[in-house]
Order: sequence, then C-alpha cells, then structure tokens
Amino acid sequence: MAKKAFKTESKRLLDMMVNSIYTHKEIFLRELISNSSDAIDKIYYRNLADSSQTFNRDDYYIRITADKENRTLTVSDTGIGMTRDELENNLGTIAQSGSLNFKKETEMKDGYDLIGQFGVGFYSAFMVSEKVTVISKSIDSDKAYKWEASGADGYTIVEHKKSNVGTDIILKIKENAEEESYDEFLEEFRLKSIIKKYSDFIRYPIKMNVTEHKLKEDSEDEYEEVIEEQTINSMVPIWRKNKNELSKEDYENFYAEKRYGFDKPLKHLHISVEGIISYNAILYIPEQIPFDYYSKEYEKGLELYSNGVLIMNKCQDLLPDYFSFVKGMVDSADLSLNISREMLQHNRQLKRIAKNIQTKIKNELQKMLDNDRESYEKFYKSFGRQLKYGVYEQFGSNKDVLQSLLMFYSSKDEKMVTLDQYVSGMPEDQKYIYYASGESIDKIKKLPKTEMVAEKGYEILYFTEDIDEFAIKVLREYQEKEFKSVSSNDLGLPAETAAEQEANTDENKDLFAKMKDILADKVKDVRASKRLKSHPVCLANEGEISIEMEKVLSSMPNNQGIKAEKILEINTSHQVFQALKNAYENDTEKLTVFTGLLYNQALLIEGLPVSDPVEFSDSICKIMI
Repeated sequence: MAKKAFKTESKRLLDMMVNSIYTHKEIFLRELISNSSDAIDKIYYRNLADSSQTFNRDDYYIRITADKENRTLTVSDTGIGMTRDELENNLGTIAQSGSLNFKKETEMKDGYDLIGQFGVGFYSAFMVSEKVTVISKSIDSDKAYKWEASGADGYTIVEHKKSNVGTDIILKIKENAEEESYDEFLEEFRLKSIIKKYSDFIRYPIKMNVTEHKLKEDSEDEYEEVIEEQTINSMVPIWRKNKNELSKEDYENFYAEKRYGFDKPLKHLHISVEGIISYNAILYIPEQIPFDYYSKEYEKGLELYSNGVLIMNKCQDLLPDYFSFVKGMVDSADLSLNISREMLQHNRQLKRIAKNIQTKIKNELQKMLDNDRESYEKFYKSFGRQLKYGVYEQFGSNKDVLQSLLMFYSSKDEKMVTLDQYVSGMPEDQKYIYYASGESIDKIKKLPKTEMVAEKGYEILYFTEDIDEFAIKVLREYQEKEFKSVSSNDLGLPAETAAEQEANTDENKDLFAKMKDILADKVKDVRASKRLKSHPVCLANEGEISIEMEKVLSSMPNNQGIKAEKILEINTSHQVFQALKNAYENDTEKLTVFTGLLYNQALLIEGLPVSDPVEFSDSICKIMI
C-alpha cells in the first residue's frame, strides 16, 4: 500500500520533536502510558453520561510487553480505541490531539481530566524506535485498523484483525549506535523504574510480566525463575487521600520512598487547594541539611505532576531561593503545559501556586517557632543561614517575609532569641538593638568593646555567621528600632557618657594626633573610648563597612580590597594611658613603640592579622628590657 504523507511539514517538525523537545529519551514511555490512560478515561466518561452503561474498573488496564528477541516494546490498553478516520486525523497530523478535541466537545466531570492535550507525545516514540505500529479497534466500529510509520516520510493505514476494543502501540526499538544504547528500553527492571518514576499514579493498573526467583517446591536452597503478571504502579497517590486517613508514619514513608532525604522530616504540610487554581501538594521541612546544600551541585525544586503524571523532577519556579530546603511535590491539572510536558510556560497558574506555597511554608515555620520551639531550633541550626541569605538577597525585597523567623544568640538569656523577644525585653531608655560580631560566642563574650553596653544592662545579639551582619545592614531596623553594632563609633548611649568622651579627647588631642601620625593610614582617627571599662584599647569603625564585614569580604575570591574605616580607641582610665602620656612628654621613640603595640593588640582582639609579626615581636622585647 502506498504511503500517505503527513499533513504538516512533517520532516522538520518530527525531527524537532524527536531531537529538541524532549530532554530524556525515557519520556516516550510516560507519553504513551498517559495516552492510554486518556483512552480509558474516555470510556469512563461515556459511561457517566449514559446511565444504562456500567464501568467495571477490573476490565480496564494498560499492559507493557517487552520482546528482546524481536526488539519490540508494546504498550496496550483497553481504552476507547480509534476508527480509521481517527487514526488518520490524530496520528497523521502532527500536533492534532484527540484528547483536546474530546475535552472541547464535552464537559469533564467527577474529578477526571485528560492528561494529553497537544497530540505531540505519541511522536516521542520515534526517539527510540525505527518503526511504530498502532493497531486499534474503536468502541464505535466493528473493524480494526493498523497505522504504521518509520519516520517523517509517511504512514500507511490498513484494515487489521483485532478482537477486543483498545489500542496496541508496537515499537521496533532501534539498534544500538556507537554513542547510544537502546537495549535498556527492553530490560524489565529499567521499564519498571521508568513507570514508577513518571506514571506511578496513573489511576489504572499498568501491568507487566515480571520474572521472580522463587524457591522450588520441596527445596530449601534451589530457586527457579517464575514469570508473574504484576501491577507496577501504585494508582492512588498519597496526596489525593483524605488527611484523616493518613498517619505520621505514612508521610514519613512517602518521604523515604521518594528519597527526599535520609533523615526524618521535622514537619510536613498536606495542602489541597480548590478555586481559581486547584492543586494538591505534600511539602516537607527536613531536619538535616544535605551535604551538598551550599554547593553548585545542589538543585532546589519540587516534583511537579499533572494529573498524577510526573512532569518535572525539580521545578525551581515553585520555590523561592530562601525556602530551597523544602522537599516535596505538587500536582495540578490546571497548569498550562507546552507541547512537551517537560516544558512549562511561565504563566499565571504556576506563579499563583508558587505564591500560595510560599505563604504556606512561612506560616508553618512561624507556627513551629511559636508552638514547637525545640523543633524550630533544630531546623534553624540547619537552615537559618538560608533565611538570612533570603533577607540579604535582592536588596532586601523579601525581608518582610523572613524577619520574624530570624534568631540570634542573646547575651542576656544565653540562648537563641527572636527579634520579637529582643524588642519586647528592651528597657524604656534603650534606643537601639545592639549586636556584636565575631567568630564564636566565646570570643564575642570576651570582646572589650561590649563592656559599656553590657554595663548599661542592654542585651547584645551575638553574630557568629558571615552573613549575619550583611543581612542586618539590609534589615536596618525592626519594629522601628534601629540595629547598632557595639563597634559603631556612636553607640547612642546617654549624653553624659558622650560628653565625657569628647572632653577626654579634647584634653588629649595632641597626644592622639601624634599617635594618628605614627599609625599613618592604618586608622582614620585615635580617640578616647566611651565603651571600655577594664581593657586598654579596641578598634571601632565608622561607615557602613564593619571590621567583621571587611574580614568576610577579604576572604572572597573577587576581593576588591574593601576596608573598614577603623578608629583606635584608648581607655583613658587605664594605667596604660598614663604610660602613653609619659612617653609623649618624655620619649618619642617609646611612644612609637607603645602606639604600635596597642594597635597590633587591637588587631589581634578583632581576629585581624598583624601586618609585621617580626616588628611586633621586637617591640615586645624592647619594653621588656
């Protein structure tokens, strides 16, 4: 029989679909199974519309058969089948969808929807096949027909024998090429894994003959191969079950089965939304951080399903970066898919789902923080840094979402506190939220510059992560209370303290000016300190870049030499200051040594390197002789 030409510019379009649209060749099986599911759905819908008809679910299934010897893979269904005209129209015209036409002509009811609407998925079979044969008998016809094609040059349709209603799609699997192997699509274990991955929740049984190794009768150690028919798919996804039917163990088992993590999740969210956009989701908040979480290899995103069929393993658009630790899946029939189910249009439906999910996650974290503090602190230990990055990124556009979730170690309570807790415990005369930055809690506790703030009875938040101060600089204030570093030149303390410092600075301005000359451009100024009580010296800073921020920036690969404007502060009540005054009046060389020692001492306190360790060592020796 003469071949018929496809009704489009077939060669170009088919080549594009086979080589460009689908990223992974295994997708073809998902597409064919989804088409088979649609075919059964159409019978189900007919029976709903005709009260005289019954729908016996046991009669409807999809069967996968692999024949290694003949290199064929067959996908069969007991669905509605196709007439000759339907074969001509649906398969002879690329991108003509019988499912889409059926949906337009009817009104779907009872929660059923057709998966395939674009008429392209069928042609994905040519990615792995040198020839595709379709044998189909329609419920509306006594005759069966065979459609066959070996590529874009055309197809044939002939009458054929088939006893039962339904469709058989027979793929002649390609021979292995030099760089590509196709044998995997004839292997039992591989076919099972593809079905479980993409089509586990198709609502009709997907059957396969599976080889099992079983003990022989009357034998304790001899096995034989037994071929059994098995249903591969689960059919009913957990997210479509009533929450009341499910236990905590059910959710944890699903978490483990989907390999979202090797830990047990701290919390789960089971979401069912109906309205302008309808979707189901199960989301998890893990306890442990993945080993590659802060590496380039880590991929955020949720599994995305359409009517139970996996569309994407990692849909990044469903999660903002600051919630990238969330695991789980979303299933919606309302998403507008492109001609390939792999390719999502960036549309309003997806954005609505993402926004709704973001709100749900924020509310769940807030509820955990308010009602289950122990669990929240476990979560925060793993992922608190990510929330701080979220505050800092995009110029603070997400700070309003995240700021109430932040926690820092408190000098007063000696445990983690929220910003709400800090502000609610502030004395009436306290204007600022004070913080100190350092490598660890123990080191911050010993910082000389915390003395005055602590003596006033003001709580200090300890920042021990490199992102902390950057995030707070973006946040600027919380509940109209501005953040203030204990290293800041102006601590905002009572006026008498400031006046006292100014008087001390003026009184000793010549000495401080001389010390400034000795240090040259190492410091912006030398002043009397209003923050030191028992320690002789410390470094303060002016401007937006703090000393801790300088340390972080200098460790980055693209370091641009950004420096904090440092102020050397001297405790004029300390005995060392008297030695400075005596040296200034009597021994300029000694003043130079003392000034260098105090500056290097201040650097070491801050965890900054001494620029010339040999000179520092020699200076210590000079004062010992």
